[in-house]
Amino acid sequence: MGVGSENAASTTKLSIRHGVCKEETNIALKAPLNVEGMLPKKVGHVTAERATWGRRIEFVLASVGYAVGLGNVWRFPYLCYRSGGGAFLIPYFLMLFLCGIPLLFMEFAIGQYTRLGPVHALAKICPLFKGVGIATVVISFVLCTYYNVLMCWALYYFFNSFRATFPWQSCNNTWNAVGNCSIGFPGNTTHLHSASQQYFDHRLLEITNGIEDAGGLRWELFGLLILAWVIVYLCIFKGVKSTGKVVYFTATFPYFMLFVLLINNVQLPGAKNGMLYFLKPKWSKLLDVQVWVNAAAQVFNSIGIGFGTMISMASYNKFNNNILRDTLIVSLANSATSILAGFVIFSAIGYMAHVHNLPVDNIATDGPGLVFVVYPEVFSTMPLPQLWAPLFFFMLLCLGLDSQFAMVEVAVTSIMDGFGPKVLRVLKRQEIIVLTVCVIGFLLGIPHITKGGMYVFQLMDHYTAVVSLMFLAFFEVLAVCWVFGLRRMTIVIKRMLGKAPNIYFCSCWMFFSPVLVMCILISSIVQYTPARYGKSYTYPVWAEVVGWGISLVSIVWIPLGALHEICRNKGTLMQRIKTAMTPTIELDPVNHLPEKERVDIPESVVFITHL
Repeated sequence: MGVGSENAASTTKLSIRHGVCKEETNIALKAPLNVEGMLPKKVGHVTAERATWGRRIEFVLASVGYAVGLGNVWRFPYLCYRSGGGAFLIPYFLMLFLCGIPLLFMEFAIGQYTRLGPVHALAKICPLFKGVGIATVVISFVLCTYYNVLMCWALYYFFNSFRATFPWQSCNNTWNAVGNCSIGFPGNTTHLHSASQQYFDHRLLEITNGIEDAGGLRWELFGLLILAWVIVYLCIFKGVKSTGKVVYFTATFPYFMLFVLLINNVQLPGAKNGMLYFLKPKWSKLLDVQVWVNAAAQVFNSIGIGFGTMISMASYNKFNNNILRDTLIVSLANSATSILAGFVIFSAIGYMAHVHNLPVDNIATDGPGLVFVVYPEVFSTMPLPQLWAPLFFFMLLCLGLDSQFAMVEVAVTSIMDGFGPKVLRVLKRQEIIVLTVCVIGFLLGIPHITKGGMYVFQLMDHYTAVVSLMFLAFFEVLAVCWVFGLRRMTIVIKRMLGKAPNIYFCSCWMFFSPVLVMCILISSIVQYTPARYGKSYTYPVWAEVVGWGISLVSIVWIPLGALHEICRNKGTLMQRIKTAMTPTIELDPVNHLPEKERVDIPESVVFITHL
């Protein structure tokens, strides 16, 4: 795609004088680029050509849609106010520029250069850590099995928000515990629960007393889970060709809704106090190490580094697509959306605090409770509630679907890269492969829609999105930044963009990003806390063991992959390890030329790699 079709070009060498790279061009024949190791093969009569995004904007929208998810709405605002308000933005943006942007650029570069999904791309980058690629696909697929349950909940609220009176608005329903039900927020009265909280617990979930009591299926949620997976399938069954069209709406509609909600909310009494509470800086929090770790973790989780999704989506780009520009758009749009969502959420919380004459602290919360308990209560007191509630839950559906598309696509991409021709001989069409992945994801999601499914959901989320991810991210950064190395990464970028990465990216890849990821990993281990649900429920020991087993389902592929690569090589142990650390992708097509005619890299890169 834009590479490999040219038979002749100018060979470039760079001479460095007084710290400036001066380009000298000699005309010479260049051997055509051999990309056989990167592209799908022709098997029999089947040619598996890799699809590409119809337009560059489709890739950008899909990446923004994946990065901007439900966590931007329910995680960032609460984390910001709890970690110092406006002061939290200092460590947040520092981590964004030292860790988030460089690593997103790195993942885009790997996917676009190799034109492969994370499994095969990382295996070519560093065979010793090929298990990291498998692990990223496993963690993404495990995540998508329960992430779609959130879409199921959003659909449930969406359909119930068309009623003349919202079912979560009163305590006169069969599911309410009348003795401890409160219309509105009960404040510090611990024995009371709001009507919206009881609707969530006793009507939506019909929650049991613990994970040991499954309680049977919630058949309404079962049907909605089927609907959610049908929607996902219809949006991605044609691959990037269909997904690229869907994201024009699903990635842009949430922005429209956030701005509309903000305009509406700022006119409500108490909204100003809520927004000021959100941004009021608490400078003393900057001395708390955990605040800095939270900032780094938020950037990492929000952008989606380590899930393999960004590598997969970038693999459908044209070879010379400007991924640097796309990196800046995606990362900055993600952060801007988080801040915008913070204003939307806290303006509504400030309004509720005013209505119920309570401090903001008594209402602010994070997680699903914010969008399925607090916000439904907000709509109950707003003007035109039957307008705002359906639009809000439809926005949640769009936010979640974009992320779900990308996570399912990682699994499909990996199957097609590794076994495409063989699978197509049996299943004939890629649409059937996508259907198979969706059916398996649906079946694995059924335990989450039992009456005790919320405990399963919380357990899975804790050990997948918190524990496993940090291990995978660390080994991915280790494999690319330190084993594959800065010199090779510079050649990759130079081949695609025509210029080497600047000293900012080189410094981050070599020092800042790996160190930050290592710090997050160490902090996660040192400050590990068992999974909990709510403020009081603690999981039994056997459930914790199951949780660690869920983590190992993805992590175990890293040592297994390294062991397999070492065993399959020949020589002494050190020779086998050295061979396993050697990339198998072609980097410089003119290496057969004399050394003085080869493509050099900037002096800044040479300096950094020799430090």
